[in-house]
Amino acid sequence: MCVMEQYIPDISIFFLNPERLDVAIFAIVVTAIMGIATGPLLGNANAFVWVVFDKVFGGLGGRLDRTNRSARELVLRGLIFTVLIGLLSYALGLYARKMTFAFPLSGFMEVYLLSLLLTSGAVFFTLLRLFFAIDKNKTVKNSYYALAHSARADLSAADDYTITRVGMGYAAFAFDKGLVAPVFWYLMLGLPGAFLYSGLSMLAWRFGKEGFSKGFGRVPIALEAIMGFVPQFISGILFSFAGLFTPTGGFTRAFIGQYWGGNQTKYAQGGFPLKAMAHSLKVSLGGPVKDLNGSTLKREWVGPSGATAQLSPGHLRRAIYMYGVAVLLLIALLGWAILWTGVWM
Repeated sequence: MCVMEQYIPDISIFFLNPERLDVAIFAIVVTAIMGIATGPLLGNANAFVWVVFDKVFGGLGGRLDRTNRSARELVLRGLIFTVLIGLLSYALGLYARKMTFAFPLSGFMEVYLLSLLLTSGAVFFTLLRLFFAIDKNKTVKNSYYALAHSARADLSAADDYTITRVGMGYAAFAFDKGLVAPVFWYLMLGLPGAFLYSGLSMLAWRFGKEGFSKGFGRVPIALEAIMGFVPQFISGILFSFAGLFTPTGGFTRAFIGQYWGGNQTKYAQGGFPLKAMAHSLKVSLGGPVKDLNGSTLKREWVGPSGATAQLSPGHLRRAIYMYGVAVLLLIALLGWAILWTGVWM
C-alpha cells in the first residue's frame, strides 16, 4: 500500500498534472505577443513546429504522394510516412521534457517549448492585415500570400468573397488545431503528447486536403481526428460563448447550429468551430476552393438557411474579433481550472 501511495503521485508528473495549467497560460500569452510582434514566420501563420516540419519533410511527402499511383499504394505510403513522423514527433517531445528537467530556467523552458507548438498572434496579424487589404481595396504586402500559405488555399484567381470566407474559416481552424488541441494534449500527456499531436496535425494540414485526399493523407487525417475530436468540441463551445461578446454574434444559434442546424460540415473541413462561427455570425462559410497543389476541394457549405456567402470586410472584422475573444476565453478557462484545482494555493 505504501509503495502504491508513493507511486501514484509520480504518475501526475506525466499525466494530467494540474501544474501544467499555468505553463499553458503563459505559453499562450507568449505566442500571442511574439506572433503579433513578428507576424507569420516565412509567410506561414501556423505554429513554428508546423513550419519547420513542412520545410524539412513537406518535399519528401510531396514526392511520395504521386496521384498516378493506386489508392492502396498511396495509403500504404501515407501510413509509413505518418508512423515515422509520429515517432519522430513523440521522440522530440520526450527530449523536450528532458530539457525542462535539465534546464528549467524557472519554468520558462517549458513555456518556451510549448509555445513552439501554438499559434495565435501570427493568426491575428495575418487576418488583420488581410482585412485592411480588402477593406481599403489596396495592396498590403504579403496579405494574401500569408493566408494562402497558412490555409493551403490557392487565392490567385479568387474573388474577395472567397478570400474572406477562407480567412474566416482559417480563424476557426487555427484556433482549434493551433491552440486548443495542442494545449489539451499538453495538459493530458505533457510535452510528448503535445508534440505527437502537432506532428499528426501538421501532416493532416499538409497532405490531408481536408478529407479529399486520394490516399496518402487518409492516415494522418484519421489519426488526427481521433486525437482532435474532444479539442474540437471544446473549440466549438468557446466559439459559441465568444458570440456573446461579438457584435451581431449569438451564443444560442451558434451552440444549436453546430450540432443540429443547417448543413453539417465534416470534421476535416472545420467541424464544430467553423459551424459555431457561421451560425453565430449568420453567414455561409466553406464552399469549393483550390488547394496549393491545384486540386479542387469541394467543401460543404455551412451556415444557417438563407445566409449569405457574399461576405464583406465587416464579416471578416467580426470573425477576427470572435477569434480574439475565444483566445481570451480559453485563457479564462485555464485560469478557472487553476483556481478549481488549487494549484496556486
